[in-house]
Amino acid sequence: MHGNAPHAGDTPQKLDAEQRSALRQSVASVTADTRALLPDEFMIGSEIVDSDQGAQATVAVRPPVGSTVRATVSLDSERAIAQKLAAAAAVQVKQSHGRMEGAG
Repeated sequence: MHGNAPHAGDTPQKLDAEQRSALRQSVASVTADTRALLPDEFMIGSEIVDSDQGAQATVAVRPPVGSTVRATVSLDSERAIAQKLAAAAAVQVKQSHGRMEGAG
């Protein structure tokens, strides 16, 4: 899962205080929704950073086995991200178990 990629020609999005607060709320919502979908063994975290491309918000899930999956959250992309992250993290576990069974 790769999240949203910046497109050529886009200008950096500078957020005012109200937009930044809304982004923080979106990230918190995606993080909470993702947590609700997965068992406690999955670690879920988020961050908002300012970069050359503007404010970037990311939610990441580290499954108990497999690779970490990440999604970029924007002010208009909150819906369905939690479900996609949870599904991608579950796939990581399934794939890792398949590799472990094949190796044994």
